[in-house]
Amino acid sequence: MKSTLWAFLFGKPVNAHLPERVLIAIEHQQRDSEKLIGWVQLLLVTIFAILYAFAPTSAMNKGFHPVPWALSLYFLFTFARLILSYRIALPHWFLTVSVIADIGLLMVLIWSFHIQYMQPASFYLKAPTMIYVFIFITLRSLRFDPRYILIAGGAAAFGWLTLALYVIWSEGGKSMITRDYVTYLTSNSILIGAEVDKIIAIVLVSGVLAIAVLRAQRSFIRAITDEIAAKDLSRFVSPEIADRITRAEHQIKPGEGDAVTATVMFTDIEGFSTISEQLSPKELAKLLNEYFTQTSAVIDRFGGIITQFEGDAMLITFNAITSDPDHAANAVRTALAIQEIAQSHTFCHGAKIRTRCGINTGEIIVGAIGAENHLTFTVHGDNVNIAARLEQLNKQYGSYILATKETHRACGDLCEGSDWTPCGDVIVRGRAAPTPVLSIASPS
Repeated sequence: MKSTLWAFLFGKPVNAHLPERVLIAIEHQQRDSEKLIGWVQLLLVTIFAILYAFAPTSAMNKGFHPVPWALSLYFLFTFARLILSYRIALPHWFLTVSVIADIGLLMVLIWSFHIQYMQPASFYLKAPTMIYVFIFITLRSLRFDPRYILIAGGAAAFGWLTLALYVIWSEGGKSMITRDYVTYLTSNSILIGAEVDKIIAIVLVSGVLAIAVLRAQRSFIRAITDEIAAKDLSRFVSPEIADRITRAEHQIKPGEGDAVTATVMFTDIEGFSTISEQLSPKELAKLLNEYFTQTSAVIDRFGGIITQFEGDAMLITFNAITSDPDHAANAVRTALAIQEIAQSHTFCHGAKIRTRCGINTGEIIVGAIGAENHLTFTVHGDNVNIAARLEQLNKQYGSYILATKETHRACGDLCEGSDWTPCGDVIVRGRAAPTPVLSIASPS
């Protein structure tokens, strides 16, 4: 019951043990917020100075003017803290002292008004500058930390109580106290209830704002955690797939998918088993990382998306996740560029890697498959299976790129620089109807 009530008031609790990278991201945001607070406070003190400069002063007061001194002191303090916020991460003790000093200097400024204008001390209790107390309290909400709001509110309530008690003491006890509201407004009399109302307002505003900020803080932490998780997700799947998953209007469910006309390419390293036998696991991992780095750059250049890794094999799609009107031609260009890498690049440990590619164009399904709590976002359908079979048929035909007639037709004149050689109609395993197949090579 208690936990439910606390969650209702303050929002759903966050994980007490956040990852280091999440804490670093939050700290970075906090530092930026402190800079923003410094600039706003500098603006406020500038507004104070401008208002004072144009405000009429008492002709009788020819002596000491405390307000300019108070404004100058506050300006220097604010400016120094702003400079420090750009150079270092301000520690919590410094921020606590800084918040108390902010409120303290504001109270000194308000207190000095009765001296400036040669009025009884009760004069400053009616100064409109009191509304800046609430501005200073709400200013701390920019940091998304309720502690400093409560510190500011507590310091302001205590400061105003001190100012009210000083008035009662300085004016000789109860002689200035009144119960008449009209008298209070039209003279320098003191209405105790009015000052109590101000203190209550300060406390309530601080409390409500602290609750609101605590709820926002928890949502903010969850948002940062989700954002970092999404960035991490984009390292394990393509950014386009991660973006599609995170921006979906509703939670993706197994079996959901869209039918699109796209080009699918399967790739596989020739003789990978032999290469694996000759290398240690660490050396093999290094080789694959270098290979995938080279090929991924080419795939990205032509708009392909690596939809799935499986050992040394890749499933690459064009026009499945992002729009690409030249998807068939770009798939062929990618396959040819991968062959160029094989010819020109020597991988670690002196290995030369040849890659077999199977390409097909047609209607496929793009979506999630698997169980409710364990999904894979991929492509599937008969045309995907054909591309997978063509990759395997390269070994039979002694080729490195095989494509269907549908791909050749979809390319049109976009791949005239490539040599297309008909291989005849082949019966792809798992299909009854023959499939016209062509091999592709770069012109010599």
